[in-house]
Amino acid sequence: MTSELPDKTSDLSNMTSDVPNTSERSHHPVNESILRAARAFVQEDASRHADGHDWTHIERVTRLAARLAHDEGADPFICELAALLHDVPDEKLNDSLEAGMVKLHAWLDSQPLAPAAREAVLNIISTISYAGGQGAALSSLEAQVLQDADRLDALGAIGIARTFAFAGARGREMYDPSLPPREQMTREQYRNERSTTINHFYEKLFKLKDLMNTSRGRQLAQQRHDYMVQFVEQFKNEWEGTDD
Repeated sequence: MTSELPDKTSDLSNMTSDVPNTSERSHHPVNESILRAARAFVQEDASRHADGHDWTHIERVTRLAARLAHDEGADPFICELAALLHDVPDEKLNDSLEAGMVKLHAWLDSQPLAPAAREAVLNIISTISYAGGQGAALSSLEAQVLQDADRLDALGAIGIARTFAFAGARGREMYDPSLPPREQMTREQYRNERSTTINHFYEKLFKLKDLMNTSRGRQLAQQRHDYMVQFVEQFKNEWEGTDD
């Protein structure tokens, strides 16, 4: 195997060239105000994180969600708002899931959201997590769109970088050949048991391409998956000193 990874420039250009410009979409003025407030709130909240869950992650997921919502005919406002807020209650980024949900509810309470929109956003954010493969079933097209967008940012070159950023921030070792990847695990085991950064590719990331909901999501996931597989193969070759 060579150390040269495939060029994904066309992947990025295809994704960004026809993404709907959120400033040009025909949102109701109240919705635009809510989105501006969400961006300001989340940008400040995400500035605390340097583990791959920062503001740039939110921006990428929001752009991907806008593109997929356009392709799939999902509600663009619900998708964008849920994308902006999706990491606010994440238990990895808060003292607990409950504490994160309190923070999310408090912000939603401060906004003039229609009850149906509020419920839709809460439902999406509550169900899109991987959670060790034990995530809840999705109940809307908007949830499918956001789950795909979030998972796509865990794949490919960005996914590799985020994986090692998170592991470094948590003090997780890169690789231990004597510690095999876990085949099955509960949510608690996924969060708390010892594992390695390379194991994370097998325990979660390599599974995501088969869990995508949308046709465009599946296409992009396959491309990014292939890139990661080559990376892990090269990593192991270099670790063992068997690379050519």
